[in-house]
Amino acid sequence: MSESTGILHTVKETIKTVVYALLIAGVFRTFFFQPFWIPSGSMKDTLLIGDFLFVNKMAYGYSYASCPSIIIPRFGIDVDAEDFCGVFKGGNDRLFGSEPERGDVVVFRHPVTGRDFIKRLIGLPGDQIQLRNGVVFINGEAAAQNQDGFFIETMEHQGPEGLLPQCQNGAVGIGSDCQKERFIETLPNGVSHGILNIGRRALDNTGVFTVPEGQYFFMGDNRDNSSDSRVPQAARGVGFVPYEDIVGRADRIMFSSAGRSMLAFWTWRSDRYFKAIE
Repeated sequence: MSESTGILHTVKETIKTVVYALLIAGVFRTFFFQPFWIPSGSMKDTLLIGDFLFVNKMAYGYSYASCPSIIIPRFGIDVDAEDFCGVFKGGNDRLFGSEPERGDVVVFRHPVTGRDFIKRLIGLPGDQIQLRNGVVFINGEAAAQNQDGFFIETMEHQGPEGLLPQCQNGAVGIGSDCQKERFIETLPNGVSHGILNIGRRALDNTGVFTVPEGQYFFMGDNRDNSSDSRVPQAARGVGFVPYEDIVGRADRIMFSSAGRSMLAFWTWRSDRYFKAIE
């Protein structure tokens, strides 16, 4: 074998290895688990900016939304799940489907933009949902809220986007304590989880939302800093989310970094590694 032939053979084998690795990764991401990085504070303090988790795609079965999206703005790459599997969209059903449960933390595709969101499932098909003074009423019954002290974080730029937190204790300076009231909310099925309160907001009081069949109502745990089902899609909110737009369930945080970059090892939050999501 000549030297040029040997080099060509090596190049071919390398290409084959890369292609096989990409295929295996694609199958893994499509059918089993999808990596998800928390970009915003809408789910504090359940999920913090910089938490890294895997979304369990087996939890609710598969739809077109199970296909991966590949978005790398730096290189101009924006390949959507619909580009791969859009032919399967429209039936609002799932293969091997099972119903999500109230209180699950769920990743879903925004029904309009197609971007992945992560929120808590509050309303099931047929439910009537309303907020009164910040308290969630489900089919006319209040979800109990018990005060649980304060969530305190440092006022500083968070994550790659450099977002600043909102504080209940007013406009505090960089490096100061930013605090929010924390409550434990208990849903009708017994699921309890933390929620945060920043202050009085317009969405603390709403009309009655009747969740259509085959759709769901989601809210962020950081109630005063969340774009969710309380705002209709026409007003650039989430609105109701169809069954087929659900990607999967978030069960456990695998890794967490408080810094602007994952490489900033001194900002890693080791106390959040492998933490169950409640």
